[in-house]
Amino acid sequence: MTQPPGGTPSSPPGGTSPARPLPPAQVATLAQAVLTEVGTAVVGMREPLRIALAAILAGGHVLFEDVPGLGKTLAARSLATALGLDFQRVQCTPDLLPSDITGSAVYDPQRSAFTFRPGPVFTGLLLADEINRTAPKTQSALLEAMAERQVTVDGTTYPMASPFHVMATSNPVEYEGTYPLPEAQLDRFMVRLAVGYPDHAAEVDVLGRRLSRRQEAAPVSRVVDATTVLAMQAGVEEVRVDPDVVGYCVDLAAATRRHDAVEVGASPRGSQALVLVARALAVLSGRRFVTPEDVKAVAEPALAHRMTLTPASWASGVAPEAVVREVLHLVPGPSTVPSRDGDGTSW
Repeated sequence: MTQPPGGTPSSPPGGTSPARPLPPAQVATLAQAVLTEVGTAVVGMREPLRIALAAILAGGHVLFEDVPGLGKTLAARSLATALGLDFQRVQCTPDLLPSDITGSAVYDPQRSAFTFRPGPVFTGLLLADEINRTAPKTQSALLEAMAERQVTVDGTTYPMASPFHVMATSNPVEYEGTYPLPEAQLDRFMVRLAVGYPDHAAEVDVLGRRLSRRQEAAPVSRVVDATTVLAMQAGVEEVRVDPDVVGYCVDLAAATRRHDAVEVGASPRGSQALVLVARALAVLSGRRFVTPEDVKAVAEPALAHRMTLTPASWASGVAPEAVVREVLHLVPGPSTVPSRDGDGTSW
């Protein structure tokens, strides 16, 4: 059986040797260059894109949830181009099948055998556009790929190449013909981001750029490549996080489980996402240490989508983001402050 680009069934998941880590300062410089390049095409999304890039450098997946027309698809495509990642887009519809994403075995009459034809999931960055429009069976086809970087088809496991990331978009205000993402699927996304409407100046800038370039496409140049992305991710892994900050992340996740408005709080995967994205955000900010402010900056994107509200809270219009903000107010942060000893990696 022919194997997909990710490797053979017997090879380890990812099929890529570990990258040599880049120094955090170089990671920050390259990341800023990526954001600057994406900013030439995407206007008014600097902070969401910054957190999305931090999630990618932390090895995670990103869900953009907002109304149509705000540039979510453009942002995903531009980020993939600037990072030098192979890009595939799946337009999710109710009749989309799992094999349309993972691939399937196709009979080859010349060989009198079935040959595996890899699907769009075998790429560097997969955009699942309007993911809540496809059926739960198809949504679940992404679970194994997102969590384990491998795909199992007809009893055969196919490891995927690294890096591999999923960016998905979802429309939160339209419910006809949609299938809400189950908790297990939401939990696989490291962050959920809302883009929001641009302000007046940003929207004028969007229109002005469209008129000046005289075409719909907004070209974006490659800044790094897939190998460099792996080295940047390895560089982020080298940054030490103080135990007080780790404890703060655990306290925040635990507080969501005790909140009166919450039926099911953030899982341990939530506290892990919180600390990993905060660490990447610290590197993007040019620091080798994580502050409580980094944690607070990513608390809503990392925790809000992992909570299930009680029926009474949901009926009352309580938002998960409001619960996270209340938890941030109630849970005390670390009492220590960063101190510069050596390379400034500890408090």
